[in-house]
Amino acid sequence: MSSLLTLLRPLSKRARLGIGILSFALPLLVWSLVSYVPFLWHPMVRVATPGDVSWFKEGMQLDKADFERERSKVAATAGVVPTGTPANPIFLPAPHEVATALYSAFVTPPVLKGDRWLHESLWQSIQTIFWGFLLSTAVGLPLGIYCGAYAAIARLSEPVIDFIRYMPAPAFGALMVAIFGIHLEPKIAIIVIGTFFQQVLVIANTVRKVDPALVEAAQTLGAKPRQLVWKVFVPACLPDLYNDLRILLGWAWTYLIVAEVVGVSSGITFFINQQAKYRNFPNVYAAIIIIGILGLAGDLLLAFVGERLFAWKTLRPSLTRRLFQRLLGNRTPLFTGEIPKED
Repeated sequence: MSSLLTLLRPLSKRARLGIGILSFALPLLVWSLVSYVPFLWHPMVRVATPGDVSWFKEGMQLDKADFERERSKVAATAGVVPTGTPANPIFLPAPHEVATALYSAFVTPPVLKGDRWLHESLWQSIQTIFWGFLLSTAVGLPLGIYCGAYAAIARLSEPVIDFIRYMPAPAFGALMVAIFGIHLEPKIAIIVIGTFFQQVLVIANTVRKVDPALVEAAQTLGAKPRQLVWKVFVPACLPDLYNDLRILLGWAWTYLIVAEVVGVSSGITFFINQQAKYRNFPNVYAAIIIIGILGLAGDLLLAFVGERLFAWKTLRPSLTRRLFQRLLGNRTPLFTGEIPKED
């Protein structure tokens, strides 16, 4: 245990895998304990037999205090006493109920004719994220690079960007509907507003971290300002820019639910709202978990690609290097930062 808590010491592959699994297992364990162990937290009672209480129905849930009060009244009159079992509120389903809903949501047709299936709603949400983040990056990435490279451009742009980024993106919802209508366009606009301003500032700060010695060396060799930006600044911080975009893409996902209620409710948000209206909370949890799975899967995929594109920034050997080592049977040492010793 002490070796795991050593400062700045990298974890072994087995430790990383074990701790990664534990990070998901602990919340699931707490959820399971709360759901399946009655004496921990079960503030409700599910009626098993109504007895002589006229308004009780089998399967209904009510607070313990209300159940005990009605039970005492019936007991005082020597009537048939109702029975019940401990239960959690309806908005906190057990893990197995959510797991069942996670499957059934994809195979159960919509309640109303004309509504979308869950996979169709998910695809619409993915399109909203994709186009919103693509438009934000198309403008925010080059602007952030220039802000980081040129103090004058930063001074011209960053004060107003810093001012606007404190304005909540949902506040622009009515305005976006007035400009773009009620369908997909205002939702994309909310994603753009929610990510663009932060993107410019984060990218500019990353560009400013480039080693000044690289810039001075390029200037000594006669590099022009445009060449300094795109052939020195950008290549020097490209791995960090890639990671910044990964993080900002996660930021875009957090605006999805807000964006999809602008105008006509659509995507996974429409599914969540419909299921909540019918008090089908296992489906609500299932949809929320699906969003998390999609976001995490996308981030892991981008991280995997980043390790291959920028292998020199990670301790993990690149795919090309390992391929050559396998082809050569590990007989010829490839460059690892050390000069191989002569025989």
